[in-house]
Amino acid sequence: MVRKTLVDPQRVRDEIAMAAARLIAEDGLDYASAKRKAARQVTGATRVAGEWLPDNDQIEEEIREYQSLFQADTQPAVLRRLREIAIEWMKRLAPFNPYLTGAVLNGTAGEHSDIHLQVFCDNPKEVAIYLLNANVQYDVSETRHFGGRGDVETLSFLWRGARDEEPVGIHIALYDTDDLRGAVRPDARGRTARANLDAVQALLIDQNEGDGSAPSKN
Repeated sequence: MVRKTLVDPQRVRDEIAMAAARLIAEDGLDYASAKRKAARQVTGATRVAGEWLPDNDQIEEEIREYQSLFQADTQPAVLRRLREIAIEWMKRLAPFNPYLTGAVLNGTAGEHSDIHLQVFCDNPKEVAIYLLNANVQYDVSETRHFGGRGDVETLSFLWRGARDEEPVGIHIALYDTDDLRGAVRPDARGRTARANLDAVQALLIDQNEGDGSAPSKN
């Protein structure tokens, strides 16, 4: 544990956030893993109390800062390609009401990032049938429901648009239509956690014009 009498909690959080951002941007770690590893690096402790840890919003801002300083020549092009692939697959999945979420949406995606989609339909199993009919081989796993209501089935596969392109991981979380109610409410900063096809297309246009931030509404 960190000794509270010797260090400033805010300074510790800032240092952990910066270290976690570097691990995410350079090594592709997820937020939880990066936060734990960064906490160990900064404090030297194997366990760090939650009050000493930065939240995901702080880490996200540090990722943006890191990318602007060290990946400005490469990250925008990587993000653009991932958004283009996301749009392609959202068009394919249009009958299932697809939404984009995660780093590709909020603009912090890098070379290690995957595309995370959520679909909302009356019969989620039809998505699996669609992929099989399209000769897409997928793995099945579970993702935590964004509302904290258990887990949802998730279909994951690697996609390569052309033979000379690096494959991209795509994950499709299967939700019922009713799960969409209230799911796109903006947070305190006016941002939504997911965006539909029209919003992602508008986001790509904005990025091409110099603004790669997440949309304030879907």
